[in-house]
Amino acid sequence: MKKKIVFMVINMNIGGTEKALLNMINEMPKDQYEITVLMLDKYGELLDAIPKEVNVEYLEDYATYKQLLNRPVKTTIVELVNQGKIVKSIALGCVHTFSKIFRNKMLYYNYILKTLPAYKNKYDVAIAYAGPMDFISYFVAKKIKAEKRIQWVHFDVTKIGFDKMLCKKLYKIFDKVYVVSNEAEKKLINKIPSIKGKTEVFVNVISHKTILSQSETGYGFEDNFDGKRILTVGRLSKEKGQDLAIEALAKLINEGFNVRWYCLGEGKERANYEQLIKDNNLQNHFILLGSNPNPYPFIAECDIYVQPSRHEGYCITLSEARVLNRPIVTTDFTGAREQITDNVTGLIVGVNSNEVYYGVKKLLSNSKQRNKLIESLEREKTHHIKKIDNITVY
Repeated sequence: MKKKIVFMVINMNIGGTEKALLNMINEMPKDQYEITVLMLDKYGELLDAIPKEVNVEYLEDYATYKQLLNRPVKTTIVELVNQGKIVKSIALGCVHTFSKIFRNKMLYYNYILKTLPAYKNKYDVAIAYAGPMDFISYFVAKKIKAEKRIQWVHFDVTKIGFDKMLCKKLYKIFDKVYVVSNEAEKKLINKIPSIKGKTEVFVNVISHKTILSQSETGYGFEDNFDGKRILTVGRLSKEKGQDLAIEALAKLINEGFNVRWYCLGEGKERANYEQLIKDNNLQNHFILLGSNPNPYPFIAECDIYVQPSRHEGYCITLSEARVLNRPIVTTDFTGAREQITDNVTGLIVGVNSNEVYYGVKKLLSNSKQRNKLIESLEREKTHHIKKIDNITVY
């Protein structure tokens, strides 16, 4: 009999977490698992990439509670008062105040989500995959009927908004907490020592076959540029560090390097980055390509791949560049040293624009070193795929 597993995520936008989920699902034996992907929001460029045999469902009730969860409590209280719901406004204010005094956000969540019904289906395993994300963790812990519950932590919890007290209470309910790198696991345990023994490292699944196959389909660069192409893939956001790349490129151009830097990805920082590009007169040198569900032809064709992130959990785009044997420069974020051996399979630099500049300049100026990195990656035998059985067997 197939085991029923549900993965809960925010949406299926192009991102490392979503791609790792797709890779995992594709590796799971179809005759052993009945898989459901449960989403909060009904959108994402990767929706069509979900295998047809997977059940895709949406938490329709989320729309009712989303505003209540995300906007300031004072705004909700004022709205209730204006509606004449004085008792409700007082009750909400009291609960919120108590949750602050006792540093117990669970009180607030229990109150505002008390009318949120339990999910309709029962599963063998329920997985809060988009983690840490407070609402998803709460919903899987409290509102999904399951024999086992798993929390997945994809990020460095010291670098993101992380409610330690809430997660401490929620993670008690989970049977297992998977973390995507050794360093990220250590930082999580340091934040919540009580979960030591419940955590385990589960590196993001990478499908070498899919990456290699898709790198030969679709299209890559089409601008006939005759210099060196540098590529960065990732959401346009501060944590991904594209601003460091822009500043590094300005120095390279000023020194006369014939290079063009491309970014694949979309995000809330686009307007800011466009202004930064303009301020540095890089309109013809730093190219924002937008999002693309198949970045692999671009990665395969670039001369240098750069990951300028300020923080990551386990960077899946870095793994993809490794699979395609690209010379790599990466900042020293959490998990980078678990993927790259400095000066052997890539260059690891500090998290600032000067360090990124020096690293890229080093490779641009030394074709022998670029070739050495490529040869080391070709020899490297990676084992990204952990047995999927470990999800349900402890």
